[in-house]
Amino acid sequence: MGRSIANKTVAAVGLGCMGMSEFYGDRNDPESLKTLHAALDMGYNHFDTADMYGAGHNEELVGQFAKELGSKRDDVVIASKFGIRRDPNDKYNLIIDNTKAYVKAACEASLKRLNVETIDIYYMHRRNANTPIEEPMEALAELVKEGKIKSIGLSEVSIETLERASKVHHVEALQSEYSLWSRDVEQTILPACKALGTNFVAYSPLGRGFLTGGITKADIQQADVNKDFRAKLPRFQEENIVKNLELVAKVQELSKELNCTPAQLSLAWLLKQYDNLHVIPGTKRVKYLGDNFGALQVDLSPKIITTLSSIFSSDNIYGARYPQAILDGTNL
Repeated sequence: MGRSIANKTVAAVGLGCMGMSEFYGDRNDPESLKTLHAALDMGYNHFDTADMYGAGHNEELVGQFAKELGSKRDDVVIASKFGIRRDPNDKYNLIIDNTKAYVKAACEASLKRLNVETIDIYYMHRRNANTPIEEPMEALAELVKEGKIKSIGLSEVSIETLERASKVHHVEALQSEYSLWSRDVEQTILPACKALGTNFVAYSPLGRGFLTGGITKADIQQADVNKDFRAKLPRFQEENIVKNLELVAKVQELSKELNCTPAQLSLAWLLKQYDNLHVIPGTKRVKYLGDNFGALQVDLSPKIITTLSSIFSSDNIYGARYPQAILDGTNL
């Protein structure tokens, strides 16, 4: 299932690389590099990173991979992001900088870490509402002209921001959280993307691993909050996770009937929502790559799509996807 993005045809299932550096346990660079190469061999050709993941470590890791690609570099999409500066005293305190000077400086730093001459998609990771969107968009448009980036992306922005940004330069992709249990984008953002010819890239399409059925309440209770971001998220807390696990059980039942895995079922449902939609489930282990990529072979009937949509209606989801402080920085 090939889909076009950044002037390249890529598989609709890409690889989110964030977890290789932080938020979901310890790092293992050799294992992560092995996973990146295994993904390429399997058919993955869309790799997503950001400068804030691991405070630059994730870009350096993907950069090592890019260096080892050789001539195959031209066959893959490497996407990165700017806009979030890390508070050295609190990694969950996000300092948002969209100024023109920062856009240019961040891009230069990312190019160096990534070992590439051009970034295929360069996203504004989050928006600072005090900076007019036209300022970073003009800087990004200049980077396109200079050949340092091929296309422009935005992340977690509102329709108004997307529409204003598109008047400055075409927005190739909008990346936001989207999964069976995070469906806010359906009513507003997806229709806007369709109208503007903008690809939609769904991050956390498996609900941070929850929709695979492989996470229990005990897993979260025993997690180190400094290493596993999920331990801080409302949907994974006490009563909420118990209720949400009931929904996951229904995904597991349906997947057995369809002879696929819960992950494949969840991703296949997403890919039916928009012709120009891409998913970037993350993993740092080879064993999960095939499972996720296998979603491309799952063809869902309209009845199954409707059933899943009904199971995961907003009324059935318990807890917000982020703590309020982080939510306040989305949809701006």
